[in-house]
Amino acid sequence: MEKGVHRPVLLQETVEVLQPAAGRKFLDATFGRGGHSRLLMEAGAQVLGIDRDPEAIAAGQAMATQWETGQLEVRKMNFKEIGELVETDGPFDGVVMDLGVSSPQLDHGERGFSFQHDGPLDMRMDPEEEVSARDLLDDLSEEELARVIYQLGDEKASRRIARAIVQEREKSPLETTAQLAELVGNVVGFRKHKKIHPATKTFQAIRMEVNDELGALDSALGVLPDLLRPGGRMAVISFHALEDRRVKRMIQHRSQEEIRGEGVPFGNPNPDWCLKSLGRWKPSDEEIAQNPRARSARLRGAEKLPEQPTTL
Repeated sequence: MEKGVHRPVLLQETVEVLQPAAGRKFLDATFGRGGHSRLLMEAGAQVLGIDRDPEAIAAGQAMATQWETGQLEVRKMNFKEIGELVETDGPFDGVVMDLGVSSPQLDHGERGFSFQHDGPLDMRMDPEEEVSARDLLDDLSEEELARVIYQLGDEKASRRIARAIVQEREKSPLETTAQLAELVGNVVGFRKHKKIHPATKTFQAIRMEVNDELGALDSALGVLPDLLRPGGRMAVISFHALEDRRVKRMIQHRSQEEIRGEGVPFGNPNPDWCLKSLGRWKPSDEEIAQNPRARSARLRGAEKLPEQPTTL
């Protein structure tokens, strides 16, 4: 895959879930380089794209000039703030979220996201945010570092990695991605039969902590159904079990007409019931072969139900 080019995963499946058409309006809540937005607009739809990364915004503004006036609008916004759009821009016919990091962020070493390209330990999706990866590694205690690496990276060697980071920073601060990757590799060990780099989980965990990715996702999922008109659809692509689990639970909860549990054998009405699950998709073997970064992707879709009549 060409350096710096982002290839959206599960692209056709996402478009099939959203069903774009002329006269429909969509929110691309993770604009990136506009891969999903482009297909939505090719079907005649209007798109509002948001992203926290100023490089993505610049790319989107350039992209907007290639389309009909007003068909694409791009704004700098963290998707944790999309509740603001309910009153100002909603309702939408569909919302798409493609979570995680984009290929341009990974492939540009100066952004500090990847161990494959040496660069400063940054990892901020929005460079205007105060805390970088270097700050996090400097400031967190050994116990806090171990927690972050274990919970967000599912790294079994989290305690040993945290201890090594603290010992190293006592000599001199970690400043580059190559330094961190080498440190983690020395702790975990390099094994030829392993397909992923030993620092992969640690880098993922630190990136997610720096950008508060789960906190932002929780905020967005709480208001996502409110952004949709009745019959509108959402498509959320995740790359991490913690993300996918949150999306799954939200859709499951809001797709239940009744809430059942211990002591409630017949169920109580679910005040949050407003969705119908459309299913879950994984990338095909062919897509994974063409784009290895797609291997962990999961797409979940849901449709907003018609408004329920008020009973007196």
